[in-house]
This record gives sequence, C-alpha cells and structure tokens, in this order.
Amino acid sequence: MSSAGDAVARLVREEYGRVLATLIRVTGSVVLAEDAAQDAMVRALETWPRDGVPDNPRAWLLVAAKRQAIDHIRREGRRADKEAAAMEHPVDDEPAEVVRDDLLRLVFTCCHPFLSLDAQVALALRTLGGLSTAEVARGLLVPEATMAKRLTRAKQKIAAAGIPYRVPAAEELPDRLDGVATTVYLIFNEGYADIGRAGVAAEALRLGRVLAELMPDEPTVLGLLSLMLLQESRRAARSVDGQPVLLADQDRTRWDGRAIKEGVELVGVALRRGPDNRFAVQAAIAACHALSPSYAETNWEAVVSWYDVLLTVHDTPVVRLNRAAAVAERDGPAAGLALVDGIADLESYPWWHASRAELLNRLGDKDAARAAFEKAVAAGINEPTAEHLRRRISG
Repeated sequence: MSSAGDAVARLVREEYGRVLATLIRVTGSVVLAEDAAQDAMVRALETWPRDGVPDNPRAWLLVAAKRQAIDHIRREGRRADKEAAAMEHPVDDEPAEVVRDDLLRLVFTCCHPFLSLDAQVALALRTLGGLSTAEVARGLLVPEATMAKRLTRAKQKIAAAGIPYRVPAAEELPDRLDGVATTVYLIFNEGYADIGRAGVAAEALRLGRVLAELMPDEPTVLGLLSLMLLQESRRAARSVDGQPVLLADQDRTRWDGRAIKEGVELVGVALRRGPDNRFAVQAAIAACHALSPSYAETNWEAVVSWYDVLLTVHDTPVVRLNRAAAVAERDGPAAGLALVDGIADLESYPWWHASRAELLNRLGDKDAARAAFEKAVAAGINEPTAEHLRRRISG
C-alpha cells in the first residue's frame, strides 16, 4: 500500500470507534452497528485514495454507515419504514444524561461491573475498534486465542443479562470507573507506543478530559489525565526521522511545557485526594522525569521510591519491570538485570526481552544481548525500537 493509502487506512481506523459508538446509540444494536461501520470503512478505503479524503471524514463515515444500517433494517423487515426513517432524521432533544459523549458512553457500557475487570477492559478496547484482538491480547499480556475466547464470553454475558447501552446514573459511576480509566489509558498507550498513531493518543486524551468534566473530584480521573499529559508532553522529542529517541537522548527543549505544567498541577491534586491511587502514583513518576532538567540530573531515588509505592497498590510484572529499569539507572545494569531476571510471567512480553538485551549490552555481553534481542523481535517488538536496539548491540 502506498504512503497515501497507509495514511487513509490509519485515519479510517482512528475514526472507527466514534462512528461505531454513535451508530450503537442510534440503532440500539451492537451487531448491526458493527456490520454497518465496517461496511463504511471498506467503502472509505476503496474511494478515498482515489477521490480524496472528505473535509469531514467522520461525518462521511457516519452517513455511509447509517445508510448501510437503514438498508439492512429494511431488507430484513425487522423494523417498519418509519423506524428506519427516524434514523435518517434523528430527534435532537434526547433526555439529558450524565454524559452525552457517544464514545465514552460505549466505554461505560462495556465496563459493566457484571463482568470481570479484565473482561471489561478487553471488550471496551476491542469494540472501540482502535485495537485488534491481537493488540488487545498483547496489551493485557495474554495469548491471542485466550483473548478471543474472553471477548466472546463477555459479549454473551452482556446479551444474556440484557445490559442496556447507556451511561449509568451518577451514583453508579464509581463501580465502573476503574475499568473505564484502564481502558482509556490502554488506548492512549497504543497511540503513545506507536509514534505514527498520534491520533489514537489524542482521542484518549480527549476522553480523559471528558471524564474530568464528568467526575472532577475523582483522584483516578485526575491521575489518569495527568499521566497522559505528562507522557504526551514528550511526543515531539521521541523520534527523529521516524526513529525512536530514548528518554536519555531526547531534546528536552522540545517537550511541551504547557502540558507539563497542567500535568504537574493535576498530579498534586490527585495525590492529595488519593495518595494510594495507582494512576496518581504513576503520574508522580512521570512528573519526576518531566521536572528534571536533564537525564543525568534525574532523581532516581525518588523514581524508585514512587515505584515502591506503586507496587503496594498495583503489583504487576510490568510495574516490576519498569522499577527494575529505574534501579538499573540508580545502582547499575547488573542490579537492574538481576531484578529483570527475577520477574515471572513476562516470557511473551517483548519489552522484557528488550530490557534484558539493553542491560546485557551495557554489561558488555554482546552474545547474550543479541540472543535477547532476537527473542524481543520474535515476541513482536515494533520495528523502530527493534532497529534502535539492533544499532545499539552492533555498535
């Protein structure tokens, strides 16, 4: 596919979630909405490279998808013509709800407490369309086949329970917030990890701001928004000519000072309201980096201490891996490698192998570093990072 075709495909993919969310609200059917949205995406991929991208891509996709849904309804005879016509001219004065954002409405629907947290997050990520089943599986550190079964079971449970497509009442929001926040952050992380998917990260930030308007006193929401702002503030410095630039080598004058200021202010409020909130603590770690004048002046003692706090509220293998990287900076690569090697359950995680490759390379063990690098590639590390590691080890 040409570079223009790649750009169109990326744009279509990034718009899918919001188009789908609106269609579900209008049609009342997840299955019908998914079919119609996918048909519209195919039409866009066929016509936009030839005719040009419309001025309002989302509106184009939504109109095309609604037409597909109307045609399907009339073909199947499942609704009267007047009901199909109502989709073409929807009434604007819907009853007031807690939040009117269609995409956030869909996230809240998927994150129903009837489901386990893992199932909530997986279903929300997959239904939003920004992530494939394989990407969701990678983000949640489970095999793709396991994730496919988990998604099928979640959909079946929602259908059997008759869970409605709506944002819950205000008093119900806290029961769903952890799943919603986790979903939004994983969406952001996909856009942050892939330099070419800035639109995905921007959409997650938009959702974070909508959540902050909806629940302005929740430390989870404030910590989430702070964390995303502080990480996104580094985007302009994270790559040069398409190649990733590590934190140690980034030009900090290219960091977004306004995003850092807002993020630091938010994390202060979040920590006062919830000092043991995992998103707030992660944002505190990000703030340590954002406020450091240079990599050499990073307060690694503070970073490791915040990771120690994080482990008390969110002890996961990935958190332990990130803490090990900080220990390597504070105490040297041998200390970091010992911690990395002691982490279980990350054999399929490419960044575990990449971390080992980097630390082994620093210790001068080129053969072991190359072997770890090959495992990182086999596990699915992205190509820009793979190329960076390749140069490091061969240099």
